[in-house]
Amino acid sequence: MSAAAVEHPCDDEPELSLLEEADRLAEQLPGRRVEIIGGVITVAPPPDGPHADALTTLMIPLLAAGLHGEESRVLQGIGLWLPGGPEDYAIPDLALVDADLDAHRLENDCYDPAVFRLVLEVTSSNYKSDLRHKVAAYAEAKIPVYVILDRRHSRVHVLTEPVGGSYDRHEVYAPGQEAPLPESIGAAVVLDVAELIKAGRAKSRPSDA
Repeated sequence: MSAAAVEHPCDDEPELSLLEEADRLAEQLPGRRVEIIGGVITVAPPPDGPHADALTTLMIPLLAAGLHGEESRVLQGIGLWLPGGPEDYAIPDLALVDADLDAHRLENDCYDPAVFRLVLEVTSSNYKSDLRHKVAAYAEAKIPVYVILDRRHSRVHVLTEPVGGSYDRHEVYAPGQEAPLPESIGAAVVLDVAELIKAGRAKSRPSDA
């Protein structure tokens, strides 16, 4: 999901840490996703129907491959602690994690990046966050696989082999193609790009009678 940066409080307000400010915003803006990426607080809008539909469609092949079981779990909206800043964290739309993740809980109800096998984002209005800032953040966290469903440009991106603040491999798939995921996630999974793009596209409303 995409996000927009948030301004800090006025100078005459008590100074808060980034985490405290993020928690305050999360309480004030229920339903929105608050993250700290690169030392900047961002707030993502609530997902629309097509976003949720695409996310469910993405989950189906992961579940069918048996990845939600005793060794790994497929989870939505779980916190990922990021090494890029002292208080950075993200909440990817979807994640594939080791089943023992509860033993790796860190600050702010977030989890150690080492338990994440894959993270996935479905773009919304500010798609550049998912395509730029989070690429660097997830690569720095050494997340092995980052998948982006880019609804604006009707593509699926599969990024692998994180090195520093980028990924060495970046494959882009269009409708009519299938996007294979690395078997290192725990099973062979192939995504139907046309099906995902269709699920994530806003449905036209019937004309008034």
